[in-house]
Amino acid sequence: MTPEKVMDIGRQAIEMTLIISGPLLLAALVIGLIVSIFQAATQINEQTLSFIPKLVGMFIVLILVGPWMLQMMVDYIRRLFESIPQLIG
Repeated sequence: MTPEKVMDIGRQAIEMTLIISGPLLLAALVIGLIVSIFQAATQINEQTLSFIPKLVGMFIVLILVGPWMLQMMVDYIRRLFESIPQLIG
């Protein structure tokens, strides 16, 4: 196995991690921004106020996007396992 193949596998793993975690992180970012704007407008400085909306929002996103995320992970792992013979020999 050459160093180029190792770097390629590592790059693909990082790309897959970013693609899969993107929807959840984006939902948390948007909900956090909305709650922050609400807190600034009402001058409510409660730190725990953003926790429940983020939790609910990420749960909803996980329900909606979860099957796609699972399919992406299964496809990546399948490709990785199928490439083992080429990597060894």
